[in-house]
Amino acid sequence: MKLSQFRNHLDHLSQLNFIQPNGVFIPRHFHITEVGLTTKHFIDCGGTVRTDKTISFQVWVAEDFNHRLEPNKLQKIISLSENLFEQEDLEVEIEFQSTFSTPSVDNHQTWQTIGRYGVEMKGENFVLTTKETDCLAKDHCGIPVSKEKLELTSLQTEKNACCTPGGGCC
Repeated sequence: MKLSQFRNHLDHLSQLNFIQPNGVFIPRHFHITEVGLTTKHFIDCGGTVRTDKTISFQVWVAEDFNHRLEPNKLQKIISLSENLFEQEDLEVEIEFQSTFSTPSVDNHQTWQTIGRYGVEMKGENFVLTTKETDCLAKDHCGIPVSKEKLELTSLQTEKNACCTPGGGCC
């Protein structure tokens, strides 16, 4: 979601809710501790230099249970940071500390890490969406580009071709 879309949604909300990809609401006493411009300047495995910019909101949950960030307050925080974005309408990412656990041979391990999520609107809630890695230069690393799947019936054929529906070839 672009920043302009995010701000437009804020204008129509009475309260802020964020839902994690697993369906669990982030506790309502969360803070937005940072609003920033994240710039990633990199070279892909094919040798192309690229730049990717996003606007990041860091969401943090503390123990101050009476805290409630209202949509108009978040609008003010975003307004204070607009000079960082140089008038660009960039994608918004949410940084949120997530807890993961995995079974292991000896015991059950749990750890925390900062996750970066996309965001979309569902009803009156912002929903964090998962992001995936991808190769940007598949043609340089020998990874076949996936082919578009077509229905055979959608292909144009000659009038009397035998492999048309009802053509009698199969």
